[in-house]
Amino acid sequence: MIFAIPFPDISPEIFSVDLGQFTFALRWYALAYIVGIVIGWRLAVMAVRRDALWPGGVRPFAPEAAEDLITAVIVGILAGGRLGFVFFYQPAYYLSNPIEIPMIWQGGMSFHGGMLGMAAGALWFAWKHKVRILSVLDLMALGTPPGLLLGRIANFINAELWGRPTDLPWAVIFPGAAAQDCPGVEGLCARHPSQLYEAGLEGIVLGALLIFVVFACGWTRRPGQVTGLFLVGYGAARIFVEFFRQADAQFIEPGNPMGYVVQIGQAGLSMGQLLSLPMVALGLAFILRARMRR
Repeated sequence: MIFAIPFPDISPEIFSVDLGQFTFALRWYALAYIVGIVIGWRLAVMAVRRDALWPGGVRPFAPEAAEDLITAVIVGILAGGRLGFVFFYQPAYYLSNPIEIPMIWQGGMSFHGGMLGMAAGALWFAWKHKVRILSVLDLMALGTPPGLLLGRIANFINAELWGRPTDLPWAVIFPGAAAQDCPGVEGLCARHPSQLYEAGLEGIVLGALLIFVVFACGWTRRPGQVTGLFLVGYGAARIFVEFFRQADAQFIEPGNPMGYVVQIGQAGLSMGQLLSLPMVALGLAFILRARMRR
C-alpha cells in the first residue's frame, strides 16, 4: 500500500452552466466520444482518398460520402452500445424498467453492442451507396481505436470500471465505497488501473498496428482483412485485460466472487471474455477468407 498511487483530483465534468431549470454540463466521457469519432472519420477519409489502397486502384466511394458514414457510426454506437448494455449486462432490470432504456446520460454502454450497431450502420451505408460492405467495415475498423483510447481514459477519469485489488506499485486508490469494498484488505484498497491497460492495448497498440497495415502495407486491397485484424486484436486485448478488471457487480454473488458467467472448475469466463471469444474466431475467419480470395 505504500507504493499505491492516489487517484488524481480530476472532475468528470469539464465545465457546467446553470440554466435555471436545468444544468448543462460537458463531461470528459461525452468529449471522448465526440473527438474519437472525429479522428476516426478523418482516418477513413485519408484512406478513401488514396486509390492505391483499394482493390484495382479504385476507391470504394467518394470522400464526400464519408459524412453519411459518420452518421451511421454515431447512430450505431449510441443505439447498439445502449441496447448491448441492456441485454448483455442488466436485462432483468431494464425489462422491468423499460422507460430507462433510452436514458444513456445515466451511464451504461457496451462496446460489443456498439460494434454490432456499427455493423448495422455499415450495412445501411453500403446499401445506400452501392459499395462493398467489407471495405466499409475495414474503414470503420481503422477509425475505431482512437475512440477506444479516449473512452477508456474517460472511464479512468470517471473512476469507473476499475480493476481487481493488487499490491503492484502502479496500483491506484480509486474513490468511492464500492471501489474500497475489498474483503480481506486492511486499510485503503488499491486496484489495477485496468481502464489504462485497455486504453494502451485497444487504443494505442491496436490503432498503430491498423494504421501501419493500411497505409504502409495496403491491407485494404484485400477487403475484410483489416476488419479481421481489428476483431482479433480487440478480442485478444479484452480477454487479457479481463483477468485484471473487476467484474460487474451484478455478476458477483456468494460462491462466485470473481463474477464468472461461465465457470470451469475454479476458473471461468467473465462476460467480457465470453463476448470477445466469438470476435477472435470471426476475425480469424475474415483474415483467412481475405487471404484465400484472389
